[in-house]
Amino acid sequence: MTPERENTSFFRFEDLRIYHKALDYVEWIHHNTQFFPESAKESLTLPFLKSAQAISLNIAEGSSRNKSQFIYFLKMAKSAVRECVIFSTLAQKLNYVNDDTVETSRLHLMELTKMIGSLIVSLQKGPRPLSPSDSRPDFEDDIMEDEDQL
Repeated sequence: MTPERENTSFFRFEDLRIYHKALDYVEWIHHNTQFFPESAKESLTLPFLKSAQAISLNIAEGSSRNKSQFIYFLKMAKSAVRECVIFSTLAQKLNYVNDDTVETSRLHLMELTKMIGSLIVSLQKGPRPLSPSDSRPDFEDDIMEDEDQL
């Protein structure tokens, strides 16, 4: 483990920038759906929030699995991103949000998609060669290093 990674958290997914970006998007959804009409709560607001939460939940769950399972969960996170695109477009069509809000949502979602895709690619590349200073020969160190580059 590199010296700058000595202060890692107990839950490794908390060290992933993509996880925090996903949480930021959930917070953004909370803020931007609070003014949706009450009639839209069951049909739009809650499903939108659930899809946004699914992004970070899949990242967290997958991070505790082996590589192929982690990739599967990351792909599920990308599916949740696509759901959020649909919900934000629907909110726009129903005039609950303006064009600028939808554009901001899309920018968040595009960034999340790119970051998830990069993490998938880094996992598919395989582990880096071990050096004598490596104390943990598992793929999580590779994820942390690749995630720093995003």
